[in-house]
Amino acid sequence: MVTGNRRNSDLAEQARGLFAERAARLLPQIAKTVHERLSSLANQANGARDSQTFRDATLAFQKAGGAWVNGTARAWKAAQVRTVPFQSSRFSENKKFELMGDGMVEDKILASRLSLRMLDFVSWELNDLRFRIQNLEGVEELSKQDILRPELLAHHMVAQWSAVSLTREIWVLIQDTLQQTTGEAFLEIYHAANEFLVRQGVMVEIDLRPLVRRTSGGVSTRSDPMALSSSGGGVSSGMGSGPGSLKGGTGRAGVGDETRMQTATTPLARARMRAQGVMGHLRRLLTDKVAGFDDTRGHQPSAELNRVIQHAQQSADETSAVELVHLGDGADYVYGPAQVDHAIHAVRERSAVFKKAAASQSEKATIEIVALMFQSILAEDRIPAVIRVWFARLQIPVLRVAITEPEFFGSLQHPARRLIDRMGSCVLGFNVTVGGNAMEVEVKRAVEVIEQYPETGRKVFQIVYDEFEKFLSKFLSEQGSAARVVSVAQQVEQKETMAIQYTIEMRNILKDMSVREEIREFLFKVWTEALAIASMKYGPQHTDTLQFKRAAADLVWAASAKPSRTDRARVISTLPKLLQLLRQGMTLLGMTLPVQDRYIKVISDTLADAFASKTAPIPAERIEAMAARLCNLEDYLSDEDLGDLPLDTDSLVTMLGMDPAEISVITDGGSQPSDAMRAWVQELQLGSWFTLDHNGKVSNVQFAWCSDRKQLHLFAAADGRNFLIQARRLAAYLQAGLLLPTEEESLTIRATREALAKIDANPERLLGLSD
Repeated sequence: MVTGNRRNSDLAEQARGLFAERAARLLPQIAKTVHERLSSLANQANGARDSQTFRDATLAFQKAGGAWVNGTARAWKAAQVRTVPFQSSRFSENKKFELMGDGMVEDKILASRLSLRMLDFVSWELNDLRFRIQNLEGVEELSKQDILRPELLAHHMVAQWSAVSLTREIWVLIQDTLQQTTGEAFLEIYHAANEFLVRQGVMVEIDLRPLVRRTSGGVSTRSDPMALSSSGGGVSSGMGSGPGSLKGGTGRAGVGDETRMQTATTPLARARMRAQGVMGHLRRLLTDKVAGFDDTRGHQPSAELNRVIQHAQQSADETSAVELVHLGDGADYVYGPAQVDHAIHAVRERSAVFKKAAASQSEKATIEIVALMFQSILAEDRIPAVIRVWFARLQIPVLRVAITEPEFFGSLQHPARRLIDRMGSCVLGFNVTVGGNAMEVEVKRAVEVIEQYPETGRKVFQIVYDEFEKFLSKFLSEQGSAARVVSVAQQVEQKETMAIQYTIEMRNILKDMSVREEIREFLFKVWTEALAIASMKYGPQHTDTLQFKRAAADLVWAASAKPSRTDRARVISTLPKLLQLLRQGMTLLGMTLPVQDRYIKVISDTLADAFASKTAPIPAERIEAMAARLCNLEDYLSDEDLGDLPLDTDSLVTMLGMDPAEISVITDGGSQPSDAMRAWVQELQLGSWFTLDHNGKVSNVQFAWCSDRKQLHLFAAADGRNFLIQARRLAAYLQAGLLLPTEEESLTIRATREALAKIDANPERLLGLSD
């Protein structure tokens, strides 16, 4: 028994050693990718300032990148050794309380984002590896310091980045590239560790039933919130009792309990992890049952199958007009249940013909999976019939891609999947004719473009996906009253954001200068807003705007002590022009004459006091430095979160000229959102539908528009109402469950689940042995 335990422990450590060794070998390639990305940014930069920033970042990484690679490799190697087994306890956390500096908090956020992105890629391989290691070591959970945990890997990468004096600003420049590269590479590393243990006979088939606890009500829950998915007949945390559910079946309630436990990531990330579990199950099913499936990367259809596919495509093009019911001389068509039923029948018939022409098990399996997926999509009666009929035309192009690119079955990011999911998410359960037939026309155009370029594979899907995203951003924001809201809201955001940033920068300029409080208050509360509006209306370098900026410096100088007769004479000679500029700025703000007079009186009294002041004057060089900085104020502004903008609902309604019932500006509700919720806000996709609970009324709304700075978000209801909400408040609504996604799973993932259920019920159909 001792020998067996020792062998198990040795196998676990060998797996960790293999994992750490491969991870360390990965680092130089990551560093190379980062360097290439920085160089690319420097070459593509617009403007001298951005170009210099990217060049400095590239040079800094050239100097310190090697040290970062070596430091991270050493940290990972040290984390490979685990001496203290993890004991699940509520008191296992270190109870020492410490104040965390801003830098440490920022590092934790960067590491959290990286680990979440890694989980998007590796979740199902990670879960398999985790269960195998737990089985070998007889522990309930991996230690929080285990090298196998993505959060530990990410922590060391960020910590070593700071240790070699690379800045967080550089990290942010390349974090998208870093996250993508790391996620893709670690998927292979986790897979290799699993393969090593499988070759040693460790849990070749994973059965998770012993790991499931039953609550008093008989509901199954998993003991660990990370257990989001599994494969090979184990657990997948999706809905229903199809493939990926517990052997023996579970109910919906168990999934809900489990999901509520999973608070370490955003709901969107958890949905991706569940989806990866479904994809992992499908990949393993195909690998186990179809000989040589993993060797089909880059495989082209056999000659006979290719001929049959081409013939089917031509037939579909020729008969599509017959399938439609024409309304008259115009371009309108009616698509009803009969047309959808015809499309479903055509999908089934084509798949039978394709399988007869297939030359390998891999081709037959691919044909069957794609056919089942499209049968599921076409049977989704919440999608308008007009869209489903066009979706049916995608069966053949998608089949071509699936045969030549097996990653279609393993990657959520495949453009063919993404396109179908995006088009489906925009229309699922709602009548798209509310906004006219523009959506129908765009879907039709997308399908026809794809059909015109059948040999280009994923490239045409990616191009059409990008075009569809651009269409959405324009189409949704121009529907009905939303167009007016968008136009004004964008201006409001730009003006308020610039005013806040100008105020922050003005405070920085004046913090060490001896300036009367009355002048400070005028500059902060009035003049920064005038500068913001002038910059929007005329441009930041327009003559009028530059005069307003110079007026701020002149006002500070004029209000300072004037012991010199020459300085007093200069103030007297320039004062009329200065006061005229101040009035012009206040007029730009819409201030009435009496209000302007009150401000001018305060300023005039302050200037008079300055004449009698005995304090030291502000040096002329400081005033000139202030003026120069103000002239190029925009160069010092940042894109950091500035908090909630001071939106006024009544003023916004007045500017829009709308019925107050048509627009709601949501300014309260929910608690302080977590970083995870704020990250979720940044990942919301235009066109997605949600259930919004506002002031006790529940509405189905569509995410229609996001401002340039992603500060304001507009949700539109089918009845014409619009809801404008700021990013922080939106995160609070998501956190409180007041805004919920209508669909928890994408269209293709749901279709994949149903396909797997049918294959589990009748495995022979996968290879065309039965239909």
